[in-house]
Amino acid sequence: MPPGRAPEPTADDARPPSAGPGRKAAGKAGPPDVAGLLAAAVADIGGAERPGQVAMAKAVQRAIETGEHLAVQAGTGTGKSLAYLVPAVRHAVTEQATIVVSTATIALQRQLIDRDLPRLAAALEPALGRPPVFAILKGRRNYLCLHRVHSGAPEDPAEMLFDPRSVSATGRQVERLHEWAATTSTGDRDELVPGVSEQAWRQVSVTARECLGAQRCPFGTRCYAELARDEAGRADIVVTNHALLAIDALEDFDVLPEHDVVIIDEAHDLVDRVTAVGSAELSAAAVEIAARRCGRMVADAATGRLREAAAAAERVLDGISYGRIDVLAEPLAMALAAVRDAVHGCATDLRASAKDNQEDVERVAAGRSALAALDELHGAADRILGAFGADIASRPDVVWMDRPPAGEPSSRPPTLRVAPLEVGGLLAERLFSRHTVTLTSATLSLGGSFDPLARQWGLPLGGAAGADGRNAMAGGRQVAVGGRDAAGGQGSAGGRGTAAGGQGSAGGRGTAAGGRASAGGRGTAAGGRASAGGRGPAADVGADPPGDAAGPHPLIWSGLDVGSPFDHPRSGILYVARHLPPPGRDGLAEAYLDELAELITAAGGRTLGLFSSMRAARQAAGELRGRIEFPLLCQGDDPTSQLVSKFAADEASCLFGTLSLWQGVDVPGSALQLVVIDRIPFPRPDDPLASARQRAVAARGGNGFMSVAAAQAALLLAQGTGRLLRTMSDRGVVAILDPRLVTARYGSFLRESLPPFWTTTDPAVVRGALRRLAAAAAASPGAT
Repeated sequence: MPPGRAPEPTADDARPPSAGPGRKAAGKAGPPDVAGLLAAAVADIGGAERPGQVAMAKAVQRAIETGEHLAVQAGTGTGKSLAYLVPAVRHAVTEQATIVVSTATIALQRQLIDRDLPRLAAALEPALGRPPVFAILKGRRNYLCLHRVHSGAPEDPAEMLFDPRSVSATGRQVERLHEWAATTSTGDRDELVPGVSEQAWRQVSVTARECLGAQRCPFGTRCYAELARDEAGRADIVVTNHALLAIDALEDFDVLPEHDVVIIDEAHDLVDRVTAVGSAELSAAAVEIAARRCGRMVADAATGRLREAAAAAERVLDGISYGRIDVLAEPLAMALAAVRDAVHGCATDLRASAKDNQEDVERVAAGRSALAALDELHGAADRILGAFGADIASRPDVVWMDRPPAGEPSSRPPTLRVAPLEVGGLLAERLFSRHTVTLTSATLSLGGSFDPLARQWGLPLGGAAGADGRNAMAGGRQVAVGGRDAAGGQGSAGGRGTAAGGQGSAGGRGTAAGGRASAGGRGTAAGGRASAGGRGPAADVGADPPGDAAGPHPLIWSGLDVGSPFDHPRSGILYVARHLPPPGRDGLAEAYLDELAELITAAGGRTLGLFSSMRAARQAAGELRGRIEFPLLCQGDDPTSQLVSKFAADEASCLFGTLSLWQGVDVPGSALQLVVIDRIPFPRPDDPLASARQRAVAARGGNGFMSVAAAQAALLLAQGTGRLLRTMSDRGVVAILDPRLVTARYGSFLRESLPPFWTTTDPAVVRGALRRLAAAAAASPGAT
């Protein structure tokens, strides 16, 4: 067991997650200073003190002590996980409290649990008097269900047209899962490498609604989900994901242990993850599956009506095109009502029959599986029917048809989806008003301000009224600490003293020692410059969120940009291909392909191509494989993790892909010296949610394009450009082929969201720099 992990539960540990008697208070002496604890942790792992890390740790400590919320932008290399874990651990140990740390990705969860927290526990034990205790907790569906493994999943012929133990690909995965079940100590899906398909995993897992419950299940005392929940109840720090955090906040029952502080890492993804949790779907195939699950447990007449409703829904849904649905046509309304009523009839019969079969565990399990499917369908149908209020712009939900493009082979059926228009109000009421929250990421400030994301989170702008009527500044105190970049880089991206290879200064983006601050607060530190909130494109938005909410935590918050240790102007070039035509809708123009080929040739491969669509990525890969001499990998050819590994191992290779590569690639050194972005990643004009949100902002008198489309594009651009510099010695070029970044009115907002690279629009300058980088890498093979 790693140091600091909660001890294995015993029979005496049968307590709710909020208990936590496994933790002992630290000594009676005053709590250790955060700066001293951070210094001890950094020294223990052999690191060096970073001003931004220290500033962030102190800010997190202050937020915990005052109860005010905090948003921290901490660039790559800052060491932000230690910066928030040290004050979190200090508070949890000295106050015998639990702090929840939420992440968006499995990779960061694993980093925290497998590396950062074990090291921190060992380093801080002498000062705190005991090792901090930590645990990871996920949703029930992420854990192997021993009852499912031993009894089998309810048969879904519409999903599984084969014996799960047969020699099919999915059958082999299920067989592997059964072998893994005999050896795993956690049952955590993410520990199974390589992973398995969702279809296979469904055969050995259950949702919370399908679960028999620990008291009834014959495997209840060995249940992996329950053991993880018990372990979390004894922990100082509980690591979870945004989805479970959202469920805990939005539902009327506790999922996580009782806690007073939440730290949200990868906070740029919070809104999307909460939106996903708050969404529902309905398809004719799902209705048919529910009918099959009911089987002989309900009267034939009831399942017959459900099958008839499924067939009617299939006929209606087949005739609806992809896109947002603003008007509920009568045929669709009738089909949905029929599904809802038929589902209700089956569920009523099923619950009645269940009362007579409480002792039959297998029948109870099958019944819960059927009821879970029925309840989800009933909720989706009822919600969709109620989503069409008279005032379109004020409707709380968005409904759309999701289906594969015409002519594209797919087994995915036409599916109605419904999602919340906004989640800020829910977050303000159910998260920020109940807990002290710190949000952090490398990309939170968009257009030089925290306001665009704060608005989406439900935090107030232009003044926040607290419980005592106090007012905070716009977004609280928003400052830059320690400069946006460290002074004194190690040479230029092109190897000649400046980023352009000796042809100019830092491009007018400020000196390396000057910090950028956002949305006007109370001055800056270390020479950072503050810009007043409420000016420029970032402020041209809709109405502000409410200024206060019920609960013990007022919606007062501050924003802090602690900068980055990287010297961006000396380490990288931002090249915008101003001479190219604006991108069109018919794929990549020949001029774009020519530009891309010339850049890759100059770089000697070493290129990550980030495209706004898979169609564009595949087009570029297909066209360039015959034109360049370097290996070219494309997302979809193999699992993404394998492609990234191949790309990192072969310095001459190129990797093209779309969204997951924008945020999920970490390749330091000379294997990645050119990041190419084909176009500004605005949402598609027919994107149902984005278009509905733009319309709602416009109805409130704001600029829907800037507050929704431009903000989303800025966030993705910041994430994409962040792939270039991963260590202090990295050098390279970010090339954006879309000329609108410098020609359009909104371009300044987007550029202000990016790291402050030296900027040029001169093709000759950037190709010369790339050739020098390639030559230097070739002269020092394997060097980083």
